[in-house]
Amino acid sequence: MPTVAETIVTTLADLGVTTFWGVVGDALNPVTDAVRREERIEWIGVRHEEVGAFAAGAQAQLTGTLGVCLGTVGPGSLHLLNGLYDARKSHAPLLAICGQVPLAELGSEFFQEVDNDAVFRDVAVYCRTLTSPDQLRTMLDQALQRALTERGVAVLTLPGDIGGLDAPGPGPHLSTERRPVVPDPHALEQAAALLADAGAVTLLVGAGARHARAEVLALADRLAAPMVLTLKAKEGLEHDNPFAVGQSGLIGNPAAARAFDRCDALLMVGTDFPYSDWYPTGKTVIQIDERSEHLGRRTDVSLGIAGDARLGAQGLLERLTAKSDRGHLDDATGRYAGWVGHQRRLVDPDYDTRGIVQKVRTAFDDPDRRIRPEAVAAALDRQAADDAIFTSDTGMSTVWLSRFVTMRGTRRLLGSYNLGSMANAMPQALGAQALDRTREVVAFCGDGGLTMLLGDLITAVAHELPVRLVVFNNGRLGMVKLEQEQAGLPEFGTKLGDVDLAAIARAVGLQALRVERAEELDEAARSMFAVPGPSLLDVVTNPDEVSLPPKVTRHEAWGFAIAKLTETLESREA
Repeated sequence: MPTVAETIVTTLADLGVTTFWGVVGDALNPVTDAVRREERIEWIGVRHEEVGAFAAGAQAQLTGTLGVCLGTVGPGSLHLLNGLYDARKSHAPLLAICGQVPLAELGSEFFQEVDNDAVFRDVAVYCRTLTSPDQLRTMLDQALQRALTERGVAVLTLPGDIGGLDAPGPGPHLSTERRPVVPDPHALEQAAALLADAGAVTLLVGAGARHARAEVLALADRLAAPMVLTLKAKEGLEHDNPFAVGQSGLIGNPAAARAFDRCDALLMVGTDFPYSDWYPTGKTVIQIDERSEHLGRRTDVSLGIAGDARLGAQGLLERLTAKSDRGHLDDATGRYAGWVGHQRRLVDPDYDTRGIVQKVRTAFDDPDRRIRPEAVAAALDRQAADDAIFTSDTGMSTVWLSRFVTMRGTRRLLGSYNLGSMANAMPQALGAQALDRTREVVAFCGDGGLTMLLGDLITAVAHELPVRLVVFNNGRLGMVKLEQEQAGLPEFGTKLGDVDLAAIARAVGLQALRVERAEELDEAARSMFAVPGPSLLDVVTNPDEVSLPPKVTRHEAWGFAIAKLTETLESREA
């Protein structure tokens, strides 16, 4: 008769799970021993459980199937929490198997005892502790069904003396079918009437519409509408899209802001774009989202439609006639093309020496001629394969990726774009690479993010995961520096020091290069992609190269001026 642990592992292998991420120990020993004997599952031992949770969440997002991570008693399980929250906010189906003290010790304040059911209640759609083998079939079935059908995190806690016991009966029989939500036809009629009566229409399209590419593009054409894409919608919707005008928010651009400002109606499709301050005001707003709880929670909507993005777009196309006036579309796309052209000029190594303005700016902001981060992102866009998977750390690394990397071909994109955690890029890259060791995986890492979980560089080497890690090494917490200066505060507490991360990477077994000259970027990137095994590119970038929002208020501009003046004076006094 199989044990509880063996039943869990076999059930997950039958479900198609190929990787378990965690740290071995005590209460998990029956589970990890069962994994050792299960040929269909690879155990990847991480140095920090948070890395395992991020990696498993990345796999769930890329495949749409279950990711699995494990944490042992007390502290080991607590380390999972940040990665689990990222999975929760990304709607990634994830199972966390957590160890617990023996049953007889529960509630006694035993060594390392933590009340997992209390700790994980907020992050999980299902959270239970198995206290008898007789509960296994029901509880495992419920955990897996809830994770898969609700696209969330399930936490199953296993006391140390339960995993090795015999499990009566077979494992669970799962039913995890998810059917698309069909929009209400009357609501679609209302939406079509509102859009027909509106003059200029702008689309805001999110990741929930990535599977509806053809329908959304047809809708933009029918409405003569520019299309603002959320960051997560770049994947699948950016390439060969004549209606796209980039992103909004802090990573946005003036063309997207203008497309919002000049529209009469805003049509939101498959997005829960969280930044309320960046929505236009005084517009007719129609929102289509499969999750009814998302409707109207970010901005006031004139009409909310619960439904699948593809079915919603199809329904509108059946009810709309083409708008003949394409002036709004042409204005927005023309301005976007001009902005993109200017951004591309920034990556020229000679840009800062061509005019008096650039020379003066360089003298103050980059006297050491450090590399523009824009040039790093552009070089990687040129050198990476058309099916590469990109991950990015939260902060300035994401800004440069959003502006200079195009999601052409079958490229994929991952980041902590809902939780906004630091240190996610490298762990998510490990998870992506474990799915396919022959596919390029490129992580845009900040030096702050990478050094937070630096120990798991060893995981890449130990498990032969050939990730490509690119570090924007500006010796700063760049986004925090920007926030401080925007508020008129001098930079404080953001300096990380001048660390040779390439040397550290080589010390643990990666192939690594340090790049200090812009003209070396392309050759260094080619070398990074050409070597077998994991590799790291440590690029020394300018910490004063920041990305301003598409609209800078007078207050913000004054804040930058005061901050820069204060920083200069303090530097002179020092």
